[in-house]
Amino acid sequence: MNSQILMIDGDERYCGQVRDYLSPFGFEVTAIYNGADGLDTIKLRTFDAVFLDARVPGLDGFSVLRAVRTFSDVPILMLAAGEDEADRIVGLEVGADDYLPKSLSTRELLARLRAVTRRSKPQARSVANSTDSTRSIRIELSSRQVTKDGRALAITSLEFDLLVCLARSAGRVITRDQILDEISGRNYDVFDRSIDVHVCALRKKLGDDPKNPQYIKTVRSVGYILVPNIHLN
Repeated sequence: MNSQILMIDGDERYCGQVRDYLSPFGFEVTAIYNGADGLDTIKLRTFDAVFLDARVPGLDGFSVLRAVRTFSDVPILMLAAGEDEADRIVGLEVGADDYLPKSLSTRELLARLRAVTRRSKPQARSVANSTDSTRSIRIELSSRQVTKDGRALAITSLEFDLLVCLARSAGRVITRDQILDEISGRNYDVFDRSIDVHVCALRKKLGDDPKNPQYIKTVRSVGYILVPNIHLN
């Protein structure tokens, strides 16, 4: 299966060159030509790495980088037309995994990309291990019951359906609209912002830390993502 790479860069010709070069090496490149759309794409899809132009049109690369680091650890390689040391330092301090001049050869670009994706794999295993405790949470569809460490949790019907909705998309972002579509028609009095209230209540019953949730994570302005290790039976 090809590695999924996102390229956020206003130079369509350059994006095409990188895409054509990387394709035979097992990298599938999706190109987005402005910062705001690029940020939205990262929120909605999973990528193995991101190339991000520091001066991408619209929302600039540094702003995109800061926003991404509030909800994702995806490897990001920043690209710059020049070699401004101050920009490079800012980019690395804000959270870029590498900072590359666009004058870099495609061969070295490939080497840098392989390096950051290699480094991210052990990190991903570490994150998975850190969430082993979530395996104690089980959702039983037949009895409509949620247990934690073998103990049944007192959750409402709406909260149960909300958790099932999140669990069926575990590991992927699900928007508030998608949640509403899923649970509408079940005689629940819910609307867009009330979803946040019910998620807050559900987190509390799961024992989640509201300041640093481990089970149900918020993707700002989009929706939520449930860790993939909760059992749905």
